[in-house]
Amino acid sequence: MKYPQLTRLAVALALGGTALLAGANKNEIRLGNTVPYSGPASFYGCVGQSTSAYFAKVNDEGGINGRKVTVLSLDDALQPPKTVEQVRKLVEQEEVDAIVNQVGTATASSVRQYLNQKGVPQLFVQSGSNNFQQPKAFRFSTSALMSYEHEAKVYGQVVARDKPAAKVGILYQNDDYGKDYLRGLKAGLGKPLAAEITYEQTDPTMDSQIVALKAAGVDVVVLAAYSKQVSQSLRKMNELGWKPQVWLSHVSAQVHPTLSIVGLDNVVGVMTAAVVKDPTDPSWHNDPDYKAWLAWMKKYQPKGDTENSCNVSVYATSAAIAQVLKLAGNDLSREGILKAALQLKDYAAPMLLPGITMTMTADNYNLFRKIQLMRFDGKRWVPQGKPVGE
Repeated sequence: MKYPQLTRLAVALALGGTALLAGANKNEIRLGNTVPYSGPASFYGCVGQSTSAYFAKVNDEGGINGRKVTVLSLDDALQPPKTVEQVRKLVEQEEVDAIVNQVGTATASSVRQYLNQKGVPQLFVQSGSNNFQQPKAFRFSTSALMSYEHEAKVYGQVVARDKPAAKVGILYQNDDYGKDYLRGLKAGLGKPLAAEITYEQTDPTMDSQIVALKAAGVDVVVLAAYSKQVSQSLRKMNELGWKPQVWLSHVSAQVHPTLSIVGLDNVVGVMTAAVVKDPTDPSWHNDPDYKAWLAWMKKYQPKGDTENSCNVSVYATSAAIAQVLKLAGNDLSREGILKAALQLKDYAAPMLLPGITMTMTADNYNLFRKIQLMRFDGKRWVPQGKPVGE
């Protein structure tokens, strides 16, 4: 139901409630996001759950500058038409101050122009797409993840250096997310790919795509895919007895469940990049960051998976959102929130890897200027050298 002629105060009174009234008095900060709680990408529902849980902790600690934070998280099943509907509801009916931790390249892209026209911050989209790193064209839209294109470019550079004669193939999701990896890999490799294979989110398996890559004689495979498709791809490689060198998109490099579904012994040597500490790695279990994170999980997400790194990365990003809101102070206008986001400089969010920080500037929305290459040894992700990047 919409109330186009009413102020937020009047709407609150009409509804007989207090939440909107509190927002009108600026005793409340209202954040919204859309997340796939249902559908084939429901694995990423953890993003919405972790965001809500983080700000529950913030509220228990007194809120942001004395204001409580309300998180309104809606299901879009990772379907752009549904995203449009839900975001319009959040902006026009719920009057959120910002959209944060939104999941999905295609889904967040479907509302990017709308949010920028409305002047609503679309902060820390859970995507590394260039779509959210265009400060001149879309100044209100920023990314929470390392740049997909930059990540893939680094992969290509490493392969070109270490395996110059290798035939390289890529399996990528047929959307902006996957195409960023394709573009970056080509740039880093500096030579044509042996195979470029796509998939759709609705494809039931990756069997035919993996068979096609093997038939192309590929030695190195980049999987620019989501968790489900990565697990399916690795499982099929194992069934075929095919052992190319594999590089994974960092968004799908969870030891549990992505790799454990395949069998950890079957994925030794797989490569990726990371910016956060892996909660399954025992070398972090005496780390103060990890202990604080685990205590948060047990109190605010008792049913959450403590082995799922999604809960770590969103914890770090949510801490950055809280930092932005603190920097905004009393200027919680949408413009004020964006201005505060651009003040982040070398912010060491909890659970980031050593040497990794977050930085935002008015002309560069790539949050992570350095990334850490990792190799899976059958038990954990092992850092390979020091962080690399810009």
